Amino acid sequence: MEYRNLGRSGLKVPVLSLGTATFGGTNEFFKRWGETDIKEATRLVDLSIERGMNFFDTANVYSQGASEEILGASIKGRRDKVILATKAAFAMGEGPNDTGSSRYHLIKAVEDSLKRLGTDYIDVFFMHAFDEDTPVEETLRTLDYLVTSGKVRYIGASNFTAWQLMKSLSVAERHNLEKYVIYQGYYSLIGRDYEQELMPLLKDQGLGLMVWSPLGWGRLTGKIRRNNPLPEGRVKAGGLAGAPPVADEHLYNVIDVLDQVAAETGKSISQVSINWLLNNPTVSNVVIGARNEKQLLENLDATGWSLSPEHLLQLNAVSEQIPIYPHWVGKR
Repeated sequence: MEYRNLGRSGLKVPVLSLGTATFGGTNEFFKRWGETDIKEATRLVDLSIERGMNFFDTANVYSQGASEEILGASIKGRRDKVILATKAAFAMGEGPNDTGSSRYHLIKAVEDSLKRLGTDYIDVFFMHAFDEDTPVEETLRTLDYLVTSGKVRYIGASNFTAWQLMKSLSVAERHNLEKYVIYQGYYSLIGRDYEQELMPLLKDQGLGLMVWSPLGWGRLTGKIRRNNPLPEGRVKAGGLAGAPPVADEHLYNVIDVLDQVAAETGKSISQVSINWLLNNPTVSNVVIGARNEKQLLENLDATGWSLSPEHLLQLNAVSEQIPIYPHWVGKR
């Protein structure tokens, strides 16, 4: 397993991490992703660690805490061998202070996550979204306190716009507060918006990207084909809820080229899709999901090799997106 620095930090992490949104499935939304119980989760964690992938990503909102509880149970007795990331910001209750990035909510969220995970520290703590109702200074001072208290080791931002991230970095620098070292965001062969605003910012500021949904909400697993009905599974069962729309023809064009590259490399479509992401120098880590051992082992084999320059050119060309304003100004 290849290791890279987690963004601007000195922390070395495997290039793949296991996302645990499939753990639990205790409500209708997350049930579409998976219903992995403690026994199944422990087996997936065992396989991950055996293959050198000791980085696990969760969030308090995943099945309203059940994902953290199951992950905590599956790593019991080997906390020192794993790297844990979790997140907060989305609603964890119906009260007015059960959401957001206020000092009140974040301190409670961290304490609750520590209990569910069965640990006394979180390696990487993400703001799951930007909170426009809380001053940036309040959020960052709280995160700085959580780091200095030892409850959190590194902080990151997820799903921020470029201006929200840059403002946060600027405020942290101005007040000598702990800075975000990593950004977690959506990026895939059928979702390259990241490249237009966020990627130049991350390059300039020295942050890294931790990719979520590298297979585009399951559309790049090899199960979807032109002129074929949707196969049984998460996508057909409504697993695209909340996913950004992708024009059918664009999706099928990308899949056609993925099919060709997969045949020429002897790899699967999902392995090619993940490996393409790892060729981007701003990518620190790709969060992979797995409902079962077969999916996990297949995704783990996306590492240890690299696409050729010719294959990268083909994939870049077919998946290219039209730049948003003002990025097209002056381009021919």
